[in-house]
Amino acid sequence: MTRTLALNLLLSALYFHAPMAMAASAAAPAPPVVIEDVDRFYRVYDEADARPTAAQLQHDYLDPGSDGLHHFARLRRVSGESIATTLGKRPELYEAARRCLRVMPQVKQRLGQGLQTLASLYPDAKLPPVTIVVGHGKPVGIGYPDSGLQIGLEALCAVDWMNPDLEDRFVNVIAHEYAHVQLAPATSDLEHPTVLERSLMEGAAEFAAELTTGGTAYQHFEGLTRGRERDIETAFQADMDKTDLDDWLDNSSVEHPGDLGYWVGYRIVKSYYRNAGDKRQALRDILRMEDPAAILAASGWYPGIALP
Repeated sequence: MTRTLALNLLLSALYFHAPMAMAASAAAPAPPVVIEDVDRFYRVYDEADARPTAAQLQHDYLDPGSDGLHHFARLRRVSGESIATTLGKRPELYEAARRCLRVMPQVKQRLGQGLQTLASLYPDAKLPPVTIVVGHGKPVGIGYPDSGLQIGLEALCAVDWMNPDLEDRFVNVIAHEYAHVQLAPATSDLEHPTVLERSLMEGAAEFAAELTTGGTAYQHFEGLTRGRERDIETAFQADMDKTDLDDWLDNSSVEHPGDLGYWVGYRIVKSYYRNAGDKRQALRDILRMEDPAAILAASGWYPGIALP
């Protein structure tokens, strides 16, 4: 089955029983997906036989970069020196990222299609650009409504426990992160979110990725949770009002998966959407996530609920 056919079948299954008026916004333009910074990095890298100096990286890669790269560098303190330091300590990180570099043209095309789908399903969507960059090994990505989304090629490429299909990995993770750009400001600025609040934010992003690109970002959850659904969600239910997130969120590493809160949040959000009569409004509620408690209350979710 082709990815396009799979996506069409998914959308049909979700909308057949409650059609949505999508035609009015179908012409919304997809946001730009910028990959030129990655191409320029590897030109500098190759011309220096994989050992570019800090000065070369700064002058030939960073300085002439896109607005997205400059924003990423400023917020995450990425410099020619910091990249050169990481390259000296972990040269394999940048060489291994070439395998992901090869799928960037296909990623760009599929992202354009997926983000146009988002604009069609959610007419109020913010559509800032997506920029693929090379940094100093972290973070995987950052995103803001005004300045767009930036994804670190070498950082995301290194997380091998995620989807082994590199093209799918990048498309679905970027779609997940792009959904976070849609959050209501009051939600995204929560200083001490509860386990439920953060899990629903992440679950909303997982659901949006599935809706727009046909797959979730964190597909490893299927193997981690199979046969344990009720036990995991019963434990989640007991912890969901806590502000200590350690057992449920932000506990993955490059080597080891975690973040089961993403999976539970996704299941709550999916249950909410399936039970909603007005799918367009439901998607708006999910993406903005202004009232997580109301989403939970209306979802019909319970530990171990069976979801397709």
